[in-house]
Amino acid sequence: VQAGASNAQVAEAACAAALAGYEFASGIPGTIGGAAIMNAGAYGGEFRDVCCSLVCATPQGRIVNLHAWQACWGYRHSMMGDAGWAVLSATLQLRPDSPSEIRARMDDLAQRRAEKQPLEMPSAGSTFKRPAGYFAGKLIQDSGLRGFRVGGAQVSEKHTGFVVNAGGATARDVRDLIAEVQRRVYEMEGVRMYPEVRMWGFEGEE
Repeated sequence: VQAGASNAQVAEAACAAALAGYEFASGIPGTIGGAAIMNAGAYGGEFRDVCCSLVCATPQGRIVNLHAWQACWGYRHSMMGDAGWAVLSATLQLRPDSPSEIRARMDDLAQRRAEKQPLEMPSAGSTFKRPAGYFAGKLIQDSGLRGFRVGGAQVSEKHTGFVVNAGGATARDVRDLIAEVQRRVYEMEGVRMYPEVRMWGFEGEE
C-alpha cells in the first residue's frame, strides 16, 4: 500500500478483496504513512497488528526496507517518527473473510464513532494521547474544559478528547487551545497531556 492512500480507502479495498484486519482503521482520519509513523489504532486494533514490512526514506534520501519488528512500535510511537524518516509504502498482512462480515464490522464501528465522536465538525481526530492510567477526555472534562474555546477552536461538547473547528479556527487558535488544556489539566489533575496530532515546532509535544 502506498503511503498516500487513506485509511478509509485501504479498508474499502481490503473489504472488496475479501480481506479482513483493517476495519479498525476505516474511520481514522489520515493516511497509511501517518498510521505507520503513529502506530494508529482504534477499537482494539493497531497498525502494528497488520503490518509486516515498510519502505522508508531517510532525511538523507536513502531508501530503507524495514521488517515490522524494526519499527519499534509503541503507543502512538515508532522509530521512524523518532528518526524523522518518511514512510513510502507498507505491506499489510490481512486474512480472508466474507466481504459481508467485513462490511458489517466496518458499519458497526462507523455507527459507534458517530454516536460518540464529533464527526459533524472538522477536527484532526483524537487530539491527545491517553496518559498512562487515565482517559484524556475525562481529565479534560473534570478540569471544566468541555466547550472551552480559543477563537474558533473548541473542546468538543460531544467528546472532550477532540478539539474541533467551531468556525473560522486558525492553526494558532488550535495550538493555543491545546496549550491551555495542557496547562489546566496539569494544574487541576497533576497529569501532563501530550497531543496525539503532530505539529511542527509546537513546544507542548512530548
